[in-house]
Amino acid sequence: MKHTTTQQMRRGRGPARRIGRSLALVLPVVLVLSGTLAVTRVDWSGSSSSSPVLTAADASSSKASSRAAAARAPHEVLRDKLLTELQEKNPGVALTHLQEAVHDRPSLARHCAWIARELGRAAVRVYGPTRAQSYARPVCDTAFASGVAAAHS
Repeated sequence: MKHTTTQQMRRGRGPARRIGRSLALVLPVVLVLSGTLAVTRVDWSGSSSSSPVLTAADASSSKASSRAAAARAPHEVLRDKLLTELQEKNPGVALTHLQEAVHDRPSLARHCAWIARELGRAAVRVYGPTRAQSYARPVCDTAFASGVAAAHS
């Protein structure tokens, strides 16, 4: 019997070793799958919905909207936001927010004149040339006023 016990010890201590090897192979797979399931159950959109489960339709619409947002440059997003503000409030509010955005994110400075001209053109469409010109101020080297003039002529 002594000979058989020595052979089992050399082979890896019998059934305990086999169970350990099995766990070493199965446990990582279980952890990855449970982590994946946990991630899909989290509401990543930031809005609270009635169901905590992410459906396939939600996932595809989230991917599409994030691709669309990623495809748009920050200055285009800012321009659209400011054009909406111009229509809902007035050009003065939009110009103030443009100036604040450029101050907060200096990388937007190279697009400031373009955005201000777009705001000037939109102001002429919404308010007419005389009233739009009354909102002009020296934001981005008077680009707003040049946009008003370009849209009026």
